[in-house]
Amino acid sequence: MTEGAGLRTGEPPDDLTAAEAGMWQAFRNGTVYDLSSGDAAVDDPHGGCPWGPERTVRGRIVAWLLLDGPPALAGRVSALKLTGVRIAGSLDVAGGTVAPYVELRSCRFEQDVLLPEARFATLRLVNCAVPRLEAARVHTEGDLHLPRCRFRNGLRLTDAHIGTDLMLNQAVVHRDRTGRSIAADGLSVGQDFQAELLESHGELSLRSAKVGVSLSLRGARLSNTQGRLALNAPQLTVERSLYLTPAGFGSPWQSGTTPAQGTRVQRFESRGGVRLDDGRFGDAVDLQGARFDFTDVQELSLRRVQTPELRFLGERPQRGKVVLSGARITTLVDRASAWPGPGNLHMGGFSYENLVPQGPFPLEERLDWLAAATAEYNPEPYERLAAVLRGAGEDEDAREVLLAKQRQRRRTLPPAAKLWGYAQDLTVAYGYRPGRAAVWMAVLWAAGSVAFAHAAHLPAGAGQPPWDPTLYTLDLLLPVIDLGQTDQWQLRGGWEWLSVVMILMGWILATTVAAGATRLLRRS
Repeated sequence: MTEGAGLRTGEPPDDLTAAEAGMWQAFRNGTVYDLSSGDAAVDDPHGGCPWGPERTVRGRIVAWLLLDGPPALAGRVSALKLTGVRIAGSLDVAGGTVAPYVELRSCRFEQDVLLPEARFATLRLVNCAVPRLEAARVHTEGDLHLPRCRFRNGLRLTDAHIGTDLMLNQAVVHRDRTGRSIAADGLSVGQDFQAELLESHGELSLRSAKVGVSLSLRGARLSNTQGRLALNAPQLTVERSLYLTPAGFGSPWQSGTTPAQGTRVQRFESRGGVRLDDGRFGDAVDLQGARFDFTDVQELSLRRVQTPELRFLGERPQRGKVVLSGARITTLVDRASAWPGPGNLHMGGFSYENLVPQGPFPLEERLDWLAAATAEYNPEPYERLAAVLRGAGEDEDAREVLLAKQRQRRRTLPPAAKLWGYAQDLTVAYGYRPGRAAVWMAVLWAAGSVAFAHAAHLPAGAGQPPWDPTLYTLDLLLPVIDLGQTDQWQLRGGWEWLSVVMILMGWILATTVAAGATRLLRRS
C-alpha cells in the first residue's frame, strides 16, 4: 500500500511498526497513546533505562500525522497525545501548519525537535527529554507548555509568537554551542510567561521580548559560569510584573506571604550578571529574597528601567555591582540589608517619588546608602532623597540630607574653600540649622563681656558715658549696626587684638548666616 492510500482511507500504511500503528489509531480517535511500563524508574525519560522498539516510533511518522494525518473517526477530534514514547530520528515540521492538538508526556526524543516557522494551535511537551528544541519564529494560537522538560543542548524561541501562555516551570536547560541556554530574543507572549523553578545553565536571553501579563522566574536558578550574563533581557516589556522571587514546593504559595507548613521554599538565584536595561514593567519589578552571586565584573543592571514599583528586597550581593542609573521608579520598596557597599552601587539619574522601607532604615543608614552610590561628589542623589522626604512631610530629615550633600561637596574643594566650608558648618550648618547663629552670638557676647570688663581702656574724648563692656562687645560683633561704642573708647595692649578677633568673628557669623539664608531661599 502506498503512503497516500493510507491517508485516503484512514487506515495505517503497511510499513508502520506495531507501536506506530497504535499511535495512528489513537491519533484518529483523539485518545492518549500510553506506552509506559508502570515502573517509575524505567519510565523516567531522563533516566538511563533503555526503551526498546515496542516503545519507539519514528519522528517522520509523527511529523506525517501532524502535518497531513488521517481524518478523525466519526464523532472524534484527531489529536496527538503520547505518553512514555521514544521518538527515533528527527521530528521536523519546520514551516508547516499543525492543526491537531499536540501533547506529549514523559517522552524521549533521540534527536533535535525542529519547529522553526511552524504554526500550532496548542503544543504541550511535559517532562520530556529533548536534545534541543529549535523553534525560532514558531507561532501558536494557544499555549506552548514545556514544564519539567530537559534540553541537553539548549532551547531556541527567537522571535516566537505565543498566543496565550508560555510555560517552562521546572525545566532544565543546558547551554548550546553559543553559550546560551534559552535564546528567546524578540519573543512575544500574549499572556503569562512562567518559568518558575527553572534551572538554566547558560545565558537566558530575552532581548526585546514582550509579555502580555506577567513574567515569573520565581525560584529559578540561573547559572552561567562560562559567561558574563545569566539573564540578558534589555528592552524587555512586561505589561504587569516581573518576579525574581522565591517559589514553594509542596503547596501553592505566593511570595510576600507566609508559606504553609511543610512548604519547601526555593529562592531565585543568579550565578552570573542580570541585565534588564531599558525595560518597561507595568506594575512592578519584584526582587524579594533574590540572591545574586556575582564576580567583580558582573552586575545587576537596571539602567533606564521604568516601573511603578521596585521591590529591592533581596540579599546583599557580596561582589559585583548594582546599577540604577537613569531608572525611573514611582515607589521604591527596600531594606537596608539589600544594598551593596561603597563603590558597588551606582544611581546617577535614578528617579523615585516615594520611599517605603521594609524594616528599620534610619536616616544615618540612608545617608550611608547615598554615600555608597557617590564615590565622587554628585548632588543629584541627595537632592532627590531630600525632595522625596520633604514630599512625605519629613522636613527635618530633608535638611539633614542636604547638609550631608554640602559636607560631601566640601571634600572636593581646594583648601581655602574647604576651610570656609568648615566655618559655615561649625557656625550654622550651612544654613540648615539657623538656631546655631543665635547660640554662637550669645556665647561670643558673654565671653567678650566678661573679658572686656577687665580691659584697659581710655575714653576717646571728654564727657563719655561710663564704660559698658556688654555694649562694647555687642558693637564689635554686629558688623552692620553701629552702637557708637567702638568710637568712644580706645583699648590698650592685647585687648586691641581681642577686639579685632571679635570683629572678624562677627563678620564670619553674619556672612555664613547670609549664605545659609540665600541657600534656603533658593531651595524654596
